[in-house]
Amino acid sequence: MPLFWHSGTLEIVILDSSRPSLIRHRAMTVITRLAGALLLPVLLALLPATACFADVVVVVNPRSGVDKLNRDEVINIFLGRFRQLPSGLSALPVDLPASYTEKAAFYHQLVNKELAEINAYWARLMFSGRTTPPRQAKSNEDLLDLVGSTPGAIGYLDRARVDARVKVVLELGP
Repeated sequence: MPLFWHSGTLEIVILDSSRPSLIRHRAMTVITRLAGALLLPVLLALLPATACFADVVVVVNPRSGVDKLNRDEVINIFLGRFRQLPSGLSALPVDLPASYTEKAAFYHQLVNKELAEINAYWARLMFSGRTTPPRQAKSNEDLLDLVGSTPGAIGYLDRARVDARVKVVLELGP
C-alpha cells in the first residue's frame, strides 16, 4: 500500500482491481493514533523510575527506645543480618506489599536494588534456613497499626502517611 505525504495530508493509495481510488487521511489522525500506541509503553516503562522519587521514611514504635537509626542499621535489620534494635528490643521489620510504590522506592533508596533482586536475596536466605524475610503488612494502614502497637516493630512509609502512632528514625528522601 503506497503512502504519500502531500501538503500536510497523508495520502494512502489503495489499488482496486476495477479502478484505483484515493483515500485521504489527515496526518493528525494518523499521528494521534501512532502517538497513543507508542506513548503507553513508554509511560509504563517509566513507572519503576518514578517510584524512586517517593519521600520514604523509616519509622518505629515510639516506645522502642530508638530516636535515630543510620542507613547501615536499617540495611542490617531489613536484610535479616540483625534482629535487634540498638535499644536491645527484638526488631520486627515490616514490609509493604510488592504492589506499593513505597516498597520499590525504599529498597532502591536503601540498597540500590530492584524488588526482583530483593526477592531473589530472600529466596536464597530462606532456602538456606538462615533467616526469615520481614513480616508482610497488607497496606499502609496495616503497617501503621503493626508498628504503632508493637514496641520492636520497624517499617517504612511515605512521609505524608506518618502519624502519631509512629516515630521517624531515618529519612531516605527522594
